Amino acid sequence: MSTVTQIQLHESVQVNHDRLNALYGEMDPANAEDVVCRAMEELALRMGHCDRLYRKGQLNDLRRSAKSLIAIADQIGMDALAKVAGDVVRCAEARDQVAIAATLGRLLRTGEGSLTAIWDLQDVTI
Repeated sequence: MSTVTQIQLHESVQVNHDRLNALYGEMDPANAEDVVCRAMEELALRMGHCDRLYRKGQLNDLRRSAKSLIAIADQIGMDALAKVAGDVVRCAEARDQVAIAATLGRLLRTGEGSLTAIWDLQDVTI
């Protein structure tokens, strides 16, 4: 008899409050809120796009899409997401299929957690 253990994967995410405060300090609150919302929407779309590109084996396009996530994540203080997106870029450049699968999975988990963290902050004064 064998035992199957299911691993529950959880990524720790943090929002860079200093970056968000700087963003809100650079523009009026309504415009800053609009920038954050548009960035969140774009991140969600690009993460899904990265997943589709990986499943199709389009590693060059995956690399470009993951690279674009870095700038957007940095803009709204998602430091962990930007770092993991960079890891995906490096794995795609190395053509390491196992590493790509692992880091892309981590990217999707980190992205989901980061989007939730930013969403939860909308009811809090930044």
